[in-house]
Amino acid sequence: PEFGFVFQEPTLMPWSDVFSNVWLPLRLTGVSKEKARGRVEEALASVGLAGFAKAYPRQLSGGMKMRVSIARALVTRPAVLLMDEPFAALDEITRLKLNDDLAELQASLSATVVFVTHSVFESVYLADRIVVMAARPGRAVAEISVDAPPMRREGFRLTATYADTCRRTSQALHVAMGEAPPGDLCQ
Repeated sequence: PEFGFVFQEPTLMPWSDVFSNVWLPLRLTGVSKEKARGRVEEALASVGLAGFAKAYPRQLSGGMKMRVSIARALVTRPAVLLMDEPFAALDEITRLKLNDDLAELQASLSATVVFVTHSVFESVYLADRIVVMAARPGRAVAEISVDAPPMRREGFRLTATYADTCRRTSQALHVAMGEAPPGDLCQ
C-alpha cells in the first residue's frame, strides 16, 4: 500500500466494472467491497469519474481507462506513486487534459510522484525536478529544477520559464544520446 503504480497501458480487467477495477488493490489486502466503497468512490471522484462506477472498460475512452488506472493506484493512498509513461498512447488533446488533471490532483496528494515520460514538454509541465537518463548503462546525466509554482495552468506553457526549461531539458537529452557536448544544464 505504500506504492501505487500506473503503467503505460491501463491494464484493466475487461470482465469487471470500473468499481471492481479500482477496488482490486484493496480487495487483494482483504478489504471488503462495503468497507472499500467510500475510498473507491473518493478515488473515482478525484479523477473525474464519479458517475462511471458501473461502466465496463469497453464502454470507456482511452483517457477514461487511464483515469480508472490512476484511481486504482490512488485508492490505497500510497506514499509514492510510480507512473510509467501513462499518457504515451493517448492523442495530444487527451494527453494535455490529463496533464492538467494530474497537476491538479498532484497538488492535493500527499504523495511523491515519480513520472516517467519521453516528452520534454510533459516533463517540464508536470515536474518540480527532471532527471534525464542515458541508456546502456542506465544512469542519470542531468538534473534540472523547474522554477515554477507547483500548481500550473495552461498559460505556463507560454512563459519564458517553460521555454527555457524545455530548451535545457532537450539539450540534456542530446547530451545523454551522445549528440552534444555537456554544458551548464543543471542550473
